[in-house]
Amino acid sequence: MNEVEGRRPLKTRQWKVFQYAAERLAQTRVTPNMISTASIVFGVIAGLSLAGTSLAESSGALAILYLAAAGCMQLRLIANLLDGMVAVEGGKASPVGVLYNEVPDRISDAAILIGAGYSLASRAELGLAAAVVAVFVAYVRAIGSSAGAGEVFAGPMAKPQRMALMTFGCVLCAFLSLASSGPTGRWQAPVMGAVLGLIIVGGVITSVRRLRIISETLHAGMRREVVLPSDDESEAEADATQGN
Repeated sequence: MNEVEGRRPLKTRQWKVFQYAAERLAQTRVTPNMISTASIVFGVIAGLSLAGTSLAESSGALAILYLAAAGCMQLRLIANLLDGMVAVEGGKASPVGVLYNEVPDRISDAAILIGAGYSLASRAELGLAAAVVAVFVAYVRAIGSSAGAGEVFAGPMAKPQRMALMTFGCVLCAFLSLASSGPTGRWQAPVMGAVLGLIIVGGVITSVRRLRIISETLHAGMRREVVLPSDDESEAEADATQGN
């Protein structure tokens, strides 16, 4: 699998601002692998910011941490977008680009979701479960690719949807923090718990759906192989026809 075949279909790739940014980056010494590595930094900062909400001593500090987490999640997604654009459109693809495309995502997902589990008055087991489910969703996609079914990016809880939901939850928690008298976590905990719960349930549904699509694709491929005659059979039929 090369980087073009393994690309997630994204409408944002057509946005002029990202095309311009990719063009500018391609003209510098910045490599796609550097951008992929930067996505880990953003993911880890987002996770630490979420975990740090459990130590905040004021509503203002809570809001800042939640907004910092939301911002870093979006920067992580932008880095994920630009690394592929610089590699493909910018002509700077690397032999190990696939590794840099996958490994940082798994680290960032784990950092963010586990950090959410340790956020203000939340539950660590939910964050750990969400991280495991997110990794399994990506694992199922990798299985489909290695088995010959191609890249299956079906949702409803793929990486973009996970990060969109997490970002929404963080922004909502920031507003709830500013509206409260202190870092009580009275409203933030249910919000973050609900977000993690949706990611877990949605991830399970996504895994099952992807497995079904992969299975159907592999079965369809096998049926085509059975129907199509082999090269030897085709030659034999041709010889028989010529003989007649």
